Amino acid sequence: MSDIQNHDPLFEAYKLGPITLPNRILMSPLTRSRAAQPGDEPQAMNVEYYSQRAGAGLILSEATQISPQGKGYAFTPGIYSKGQIDGWRKVTDAVHALGGLMQAQLWHVGRISHPDLQPEGALPVAPSAIKPEGAMTFVSAKSGMIEIPAPRALEADELPGIVDQYRQAAWNAKEAGFDGVQIHAANGYLLDQFMRSGSNKRTDSYGGSAENRIRLTLEVVQAVADVLGADRVGIRISPTGAFNAMKDENPLETFGLLARKLNDIGISYIEVVEDMFMGDHEAGRPEEIIDTIRAGFKGTYIANGNYTADEARQRIRDGKADLVSFGRPYIANPDLAERFRVNAPLNELDGDTLYGGAEKGYTDYPALKEKAA
Repeated sequence: MSDIQNHDPLFEAYKLGPITLPNRILMSPLTRSRAAQPGDEPQAMNVEYYSQRAGAGLILSEATQISPQGKGYAFTPGIYSKGQIDGWRKVTDAVHALGGLMQAQLWHVGRISHPDLQPEGALPVAPSAIKPEGAMTFVSAKSGMIEIPAPRALEADELPGIVDQYRQAAWNAKEAGFDGVQIHAANGYLLDQFMRSGSNKRTDSYGGSAENRIRLTLEVVQAVADVLGADRVGIRISPTGAFNAMKDENPLETFGLLARKLNDIGISYIEVVEDMFMGDHEAGRPEEIIDTIRAGFKGTYIANGNYTADEARQRIRDGKADLVSFGRPYIANPDLAERFRVNAPLNELDGDTLYGGAEKGYTDYPALKEKAA
């Protein structure tokens, strides 16, 4: 048994820039909407939640808004105020005390918001004033899911300010003790909105060609890399994702070019959401796009998208991925890596407690040792 484990690709150490991961099982970013109010600050139960999952090779934090304008859902944490930075510091200290590693995911939602969540009731911002049909959010514990309005288009002279928000968030993440950051450019949020032809109809230097549409993302990546060093920076993308009304007329071109440009900057990794959203594999994984990204980007490739442990092992063996991130399994299984190691059954997910609330469905999922006791 020990010989088999020694050759389990999921449990090989991996050097990711300046940090060495103890295994290749990552906890992917998971919005849970449990920040303390007022202030959207990480609190004691967030410390416990992340501490319970410190056995991951690397924890990627839940999406964390870089400014009040970047907020799109109730109760999500920020990383722009002193209270938020101090709250995150308690989280990272606790994870590090258990031997874990953690990066912050930096988030600006763009058009996926509502005036009730925006400073002074302003409209959400986007590359173009296009309503995301079918996209929903919630603005309070009692609001239920509500429709998102059409945003306003950002003026060109506002874009340096967006880059500055990411730059400052990188400084804040460093102060909060994170081991690096991941830039959220997936799932229909601001940077994804700029990169995809379906949501970006600009006629200036940030719209039109693929090169123009990826410009803002590259400016953000460079700004963050200048603060932290490129080897402590990664990015999350979803080339084929349809969540939040997203589409692109030529994702192979768009994301192939992005991969090559990110390789030039020298960031640590690209995490790719390899399905439409939440495990939609009807068409299989987008192998051509995956291969194109792998060819253009020589850094670490992190695969994401409803993976089983065995599929993750096989993708690593086949050279299709270096690391694999797991989302929903980490919600219900704080000791997911250990369960994969001993091939233990997984806890069942409670879908009613995903967003908002307190400890129920958050910190009360049992680990193997607790079940045994």
